[in-house]
Order: sequence, then C-alpha cells, then structure tokens
Amino acid sequence: TETIEHRVMLPPGKAGVIKSIESGSFNITQTVCKLEDGSEISMMQEWPVRHPRPFVQKYAPDVPLITGQRILDFLFPLAKGGTAGIPGPFGSGKTVTQQQLAKWSDAQIVVYIGCGERGNEMTEVLDEFPHLIDPNTNKPLMNRTVMIANTSNMPVAAREASVYTGVTIAEYFRDMGYNVALMADSTSRWAEAMREISSRLEEMPGEEGYPAYLSSRLAEFYERAGRVETLSGDDGSVSVIGAVSPPGGDISEPVSQGTLRIVKVFWGLDAGLARQRHFPAINWLSSYSLYPQALDQWYRDNIASDFPEVRTEISTLLQIEAELQEIVQLVGSDALPIDQQLTLEVARMIREFFLQQNAFHDVDTFSDLKLQYDMAKAILNFQEEGKKAIAGGAQLEDVVNVPARTDLMRGRFEEGYDGRIESLVSEMGKQIAASMEEN
Repeated sequence: TETIEHRVMLPPGKAGVIKSIESGSFNITQTVCKLEDGSEISMMQEWPVRHPRPFVQKYAPDVPLITGQRILDFLFPLAKGGTAGIPGPFGSGKTVTQQQLAKWSDAQIVVYIGCGERGNEMTEVLDEFPHLIDPNTNKPLMNRTVMIANTSNMPVAAREASVYTGVTIAEYFRDMGYNVALMADSTSRWAEAMREISSRLEEMPGEEGYPAYLSSRLAEFYERAGRVETLSGDDGSVSVIGAVSPPGGDISEPVSQGTLRIVKVFWGLDAGLARQRHFPAINWLSSYSLYPQALDQWYRDNIASDFPEVRTEISTLLQIEAELQEIVQLVGSDALPIDQQLTLEVARMIREFFLQQNAFHDVDTFSDLKLQYDMAKAILNFQEEGKKAIAGGAQLEDVVNVPARTDLMRGRFEEGYDGRIESLVSEMGKQIAASMEEN
C-alpha cells in the first residue's frame, strides 16, 4: 500500500548467493529472485501457524507503544513488544477500546483478529478505517491494517486457528522490521472453541470444561509477543492486546485467570463506570502495568524529566480519593476538613478532565504524550494554587469555580488546545490568587 512497503524475504533457514532478481509488477506467487543453488524466491512464505518464527534475540521492553488514550499511556503504559489483557463484562467498552488502539497506536502495522465476536464489529472497522487518517503518515488507516474475520456464525475449527493465523502474520511483518500491534477480540471465544474441539476429541476436561492445556495454549500465544532483532539484523516488534469476555463479568473464571498470570498489563474494564457513562471505563484502582520502571528513562529523555513523578502524584491522588469517598458516604463531604475537600475536587478534575476521553470526538479521541503531561501538570498546578489560596483565606467554592478552570477543562475538545494550555494555566493561577484577595 501507500503506507507499507512489502519487502521480499528469504525463508528462515535458507541462505545463498543471488543469481538474478526481477523488477516490475508481480503477484505474490511469481518468482522474483533466483539463487545460485536453483532456489526460487517469491513474495510469499509458507509457515506453520502454531510455530513461532525465528529471530536472533529478544530485547528488554524499554520503548512505549503510544496509543493516544490518556489513561493507558499515562497511568498504565504498554511497551512495544509487550502483552496486555482487557477483561470486562458485556457492554463495558472492550471492542471500542480495541478499535481505539487499532486506530491510534503508533505501530506501523495493525493486525485485528475478530475471533467469535459479532459480525457488525468487523463491519464497523471496514466502514470507519478507510475514512480515518493515520496521524503518523497522513494516509488512510486501512492501508496499514490486516483484518482476520472469524465471527460467531463461522465454524469452530476456523475460530481456533484464527488467533494463530493472526500472530503468524504479525511475526511475518515483524521480520520485515516493522512494529506490529495485534488485537485479539476476543480470546474467550477462542478458548471456548478449544473447549468444544477438546470435548469432540473426548479429551479429559479441566476447570469449567476447558481443556487441561488451556493455560499453556494462552502462554504460547502471548509469548510470541516481543521486541526482537530479526534474522536480517533489523529491529521489529509484536505487541499483543487480548480482550477477554468473562461470562457475567466474573474474572475468576479460567480464561481471565490464565491471561492475568501471563500478561504484564491489566486494563480492567468496570461495568459500574460504564453505567456512569465514564469512558474508557478502565478502573484506575484495579488496573496495573509492570512496564513503568523499564519505560521511565524513555519518558525522562523524550517528554519531561519529572514525568514519572507526575504520574505517581496523579495515581496517589486517585487512591486518596477512594479512601475519602468511604468517609463521604457516611458523613457527607461538608464534614471533611477544607484541604481534604480540595483533594476531592482535584481528584474529580483528574477523572472528568483527564481520564475521561471521547472516542467519537474528532479532537479528543487522540492525545499525544506531551499534551497528556501538560494536562496532568495543569491539574497539579490547580492543586498547588488552590492550597495557597485557601491558606490565604479564600473560600473553596471561589477557588473551584474560577472561569479559567472551566475553560481549561472544556478546551480539550477544541483544535489547537496543546498550544493554549500554558496560557490557560497561568490565567487560572491569576484568577485563583485574585479570589484570595477578594476574601
């Protein structure tokens, strides 16, 4: 396509001296290169899907996969070549989250596996992606997307094979030196297909009727992720993001538990947040990422020297809010000391201004890391200025209701917000200081 250059590769394990190479237009089965030993090379390779493709070595995961989703990039980052699981009940936003990652992640190629889900979801991707522009190349997103459709009305055996097919295609592009993101929606349906095939083969069932080898198959799949040095000496990566659809949203079932044991990032979707219309409905208290320590140096070098500290402060405020909410439910927020009331307001600002993101809004759907950092700093700036003003005698209500704070929060839906955020923050500081003088 216009975006992706398809490179001709020697099959793994083959070597030799090129005798002749063709130029022009060919289909994938025609010979484009001949070796001196008589071997013919085409633009296609055959490979058994259940076997990982070889590479020289795996690197440590120290470069983030930037998704443009604030809660994911800032609080629970995924590294290139990393693994993530998105478990969540029906209607909590798994598919929209997966589609957002397929749209905006900074991978060069996206492989999207629709495994046992509704056909409409695949149709949505087919409808939307040709019209959406990739922010990195300014070309339609469809040019970099590989789709594997195995919807719920297709044969069970094909569904079981589709996940392996997807990860093998991802490895094939990785071997060309590309960074690939693989979305599997949903691994639960894949596990159910394995259960059905296993029962037909009359194998001994394990927990909840799943085959005893379920966890090893899940591990085989996720272990094919990684950032590697390819056989040609290039660097490439496959990042795997698997959605899990536990029946009734109960993540104690075998597929969810098997996935959680393997993946390094857990983005837990919460039906309660979805009912409150807080999207993405990722619970910031139960989710986690094991990559931040490995990625911190990259953030310090490329975004800001205090990026990890700002992230820690934001996380701490959200945890303090959860503790204070228990007291608020008993006695009401007015009974709290004024500094704790301010903390609740700051945490509400984090939730509504920073963590909420509108996937269907042209501007808010994607935030780059620099803007995310500026927004987080703006929130901490509001907290600092608010503390000073309240210590100087200002009323909490006056501090919270300054017009510049409202402009700052609404501005994220407008074009050019990243250029205006600094002036909005300084204006907010002036207005908060003025509210102290009035009192």
